[in-house]
Amino acid sequence: MDATTLEAIRTALAANDLESLRALAVPAGRTPRRGSGFHAPLMLSAHNLKHLLKIESLPADCIMLNLEDGVSAEQKPFALVLAAIFLSELRDCGKKLVVRVNPFDEGGDEEIAYLNAFGPDAIRVPKVRGAEDVRRVLDVLDDAIDLHLSVETAAAWNALSELAVEPRVRVFYLGILDLFADMGLPQSLITPENPTMRYILAHFLVTCRALGVEPVSFVYQEYRNMERFDTWLGLERSMGYRAKGCLSPDQAAAAMEAFADSEAEIARAKHIVARFEAERARGVTGFTDEAYGFIDEPIYKGALALLEAAGR
Repeated sequence: MDATTLEAIRTALAANDLESLRALAVPAGRTPRRGSGFHAPLMLSAHNLKHLLKIESLPADCIMLNLEDGVSAEQKPFALVLAAIFLSELRDCGKKLVVRVNPFDEGGDEEIAYLNAFGPDAIRVPKVRGAEDVRRVLDVLDDAIDLHLSVETAAAWNALSELAVEPRVRVFYLGILDLFADMGLPQSLITPENPTMRYILAHFLVTCRALGVEPVSFVYQEYRNMERFDTWLGLERSMGYRAKGCLSPDQAAAAMEAFADSEAEIARAKHIVARFEAERARGVTGFTDEAYGFIDEPIYKGALALLEAAGR
């Protein structure tokens, strides 16, 4: 961002001048980056200019520009315009840029309509309750932009398998605190050892995978307790998760490391894919490999899926 634009933003914010700030938000023809390949969606309150200026240096592969929780009603209009400005400024950003809007019937519809011109990679909508809510969002959302959903109501949990109403619905985020509150479950159950919590994580992951949707595990609020965060990461990776919501750069860095595929895993998958495709060309789809044992089509598909998820 050039110094003149930055100074104009600071002046408008200092004067609480929303109209002057809006004049700086000019769509720059940003092309949304489709897909769901990320590990560490890092939440940034979009009204915080200091944090927005750090986006490109943050150790995360996805930035969640937040307009909802943690942004006061008075600041929400400014947060919306700042999100738009930074989307235009970061046309070639290597990170995925997602905007978490407010609930659809609480201003989210107008926020989506405004942001369409600025080309976020995805819009994340909270508090959906069923497939009809999702269709209403898609009617407003530009066709080039993906839709991410927060699963944080009992109704959405019950309708989980029905929410992916079209391919643009790419990612579900588990909103565990709101979900437990809506279900009347005590938050004391949210521990890595609790069987109810493990069931919720497993059910959420398996349902999402069956739908072809990427599941993102919940945000751990105690962002200074990195030891406990690492425990959650270890459990979630062992279950098959590839992404977890983050509140701090330290959490994002840990998630990036935890969910990254090792070079050994990548090398194994590449070998299996290359060997299977060579044998298949000869009419053989089941054989023994000296390095990795018996290989058939299901093993090949698993290796292929790993490479696709890793962008290899």
